[in-house]
Amino acid sequence: MKRYQSYRSNAGGSNIRRWRVAGVAGVAVALVGVGLGVAAAADNAVPTVNCPTVADKLGAVPAQAQAEIARNLQLLNTQIQEANTRIRNTQGQGGANFIQNAILGPLKDKRFAVINRMETAIGRTIAKPNLNAEGLSGCSLNANGGGNASPEPADVPAAAVSAGAAAVGNVGAIVCPDVVINVAVPAQAKAEIDRNLALLQTQINEANARLKSSVGQGGANFVQNAILGPLKDKRFATINRMETAIGRNAAKPNLNAEGLSTCSLDAAGGGGAAAEPTAAPTTQAPAGNGNAGNNGNAGNNQAAASRNTGNVGINDGTAQVDCPNVVINVAVPAQAQAEIDRNQALLQTQINEANARIKSTAFQGGVNFINNAILGPLEDKRFATINRMETAIGRNAAKPNLNAEGLAACNLNK
Repeated sequence: MKRYQSYRSNAGGSNIRRWRVAGVAGVAVALVGVGLGVAAAADNAVPTVNCPTVADKLGAVPAQAQAEIARNLQLLNTQIQEANTRIRNTQGQGGANFIQNAILGPLKDKRFAVINRMETAIGRTIAKPNLNAEGLSGCSLNANGGGNASPEPADVPAAAVSAGAAAVGNVGAIVCPDVVINVAVPAQAKAEIDRNLALLQTQINEANARLKSSVGQGGANFVQNAILGPLKDKRFATINRMETAIGRNAAKPNLNAEGLSTCSLDAAGGGGAAAEPTAAPTTQAPAGNGNAGNNGNAGNNQAAASRNTGNVGINDGTAQVDCPNVVINVAVPAQAQAEIDRNQALLQTQINEANARIKSTAFQGGVNFINNAILGPLEDKRFATINRMETAIGRNAAKPNLNAEGLAACNLNK
């Protein structure tokens, strides 16, 4: 009787255990199913990065820069994909600002650097564009996912390049005034004059080439600021070098660098600029361009004498230099004020030094001693100083014309 009861008791316990195991297993399966469902739902709700496109802002891209631009466009896509991957892998981590601080913020810095590199790549060949790196670097989130993880094309957009090329035929041409050497060129200066005449033509050719390669870039003043302005500075320097080259062996001429340096744009693109001559005039140097005796160059630099008060005679040490005032007739940027002050003081120092030399060299040299040894060098110093003032202002505002050529020469008060 007892065995029977014991058997019945054990059998009942076994059944109860089987039901418990089955119940636990059922609950586990249910929980796994719920977990999978939750995970699937959570995956569908993972946000994705949404960034502004860059390729469509590029404009015409020079051939030399296309490979680098393509690499950087692909890098922008890679950065977006990496950001999306990190968002998925870090679900539930951090606080409310985790994505902004750990993902979107670093992504913005990376994009800013890449877009800047693209500007630099283009700028090595043509005018450096402003692709608005600050505005295009920031990205937002698509809260419900989706979006384009690779918004940039794998290559430089063909439309951007062809659009610029299609307009090349209508860009016009640079037109510059002819630089005429209206004085006899000394034999010693002829080679340098020839080189600079050829350089003037090269500068025009380069400006026209840049005009074509930069179609569609910049704003309304792009051609003036990026092409015509720099061309004017180059021509001014070249014409000045020609004056100086001649002036080493004859009277320094005035080739009107200020008037001949400015070029314009012929919108119709007609004949373009007239080609500069490639050789200096073949005339001989002026007669008397030599040493006329032991007391100075009596036959030298007669033109230099005429730029002052004529033949000033023997230096008796009593004359005083009389120079025109240099008036700054434009607003001086604050950044240039100190340099302008220094150069204005230097102009007075140059006059004082010239007056001191007149006194210390009394009765030295011949009739042209003051013109050749004092007034001539003083004119060159003043010209350089006034030019530096124009340049100082031009670094932060429109470069003014202070009339360096007209204000450089000084006379004598006897």
